[in-house]
Amino acid sequence: MKIRVAPSLWVPLVGLLVGLLVGLQFDFTVPQQYTRYTAVAVLAALDSVLGAIRAELNQSYENKVFVSGFLVNTTLAILLTYLGDRLGADIWLAAVIAFGSRLFNNLALIRRHFI
Repeated sequence: MKIRVAPSLWVPLVGLLVGLLVGLQFDFTVPQQYTRYTAVAVLAALDSVLGAIRAELNQSYENKVFVSGFLVNTTLAILLTYLGDRLGADIWLAAVIAFGSRLFNNLALIRRHFI
């Protein structure tokens, strides 16, 4: 089976690969107080990338939707985490649960497409 990647899907895939390569080249440690922010930002980013792959497989991918979803999801997740820190509540768990369930759902749909 030959997997064809549409030209419009190269943006998220190249961005993901470049980010991984740059991240692996640097010895960078996230300070303890920012670990929750980093975790929800990474989940939001992965959710957007897997959503873009799923949309492309369904032939409904639009770059504007991907970029806006990436920015809005990441910003909302970070704001929820910040609000939770200020209120003394673990609101960031809502973002983790929401993005985690969407990640598994998108991954399942991508997997079903190739089976």
